[in-house]
Amino acid sequence: MAKIIYNVTVNVDDEIHTEWLDWMIKIHIPDVMQTGYFLENKICKILVDEQQGTSYSIQYLCANMNDLMEYQKNEAPRLQKEVSDKYKDKFVAFRTLLEVIE
Repeated sequence: MAKIIYNVTVNVDDEIHTEWLDWMIKIHIPDVMQTGYFLENKICKILVDEQQGTSYSIQYLCANMNDLMEYQKNEAPRLQKEVSDKYKDKFVAFRTLLEVIE
């Protein structure tokens, strides 16, 4: 089975950027990893000049599609709600699934 990258692209308002990044690194990403569905993660700043805010790609590597589907069913709603509740209307996010070709 192919490994899957669960990619979350986020554009964050400048006014909360530093706080958001610190919270993601110290709290949210570790919480996602603690679910046990992902093998590794990385957060990357997207190097484009944005008209507003700063954009990031947060990538979580999954062993297979079944693990990702279980995560999305069992854990994602709660974790996504935490982000939305904390930073309501201060970010936009979209998710992409990538198949790792080895």
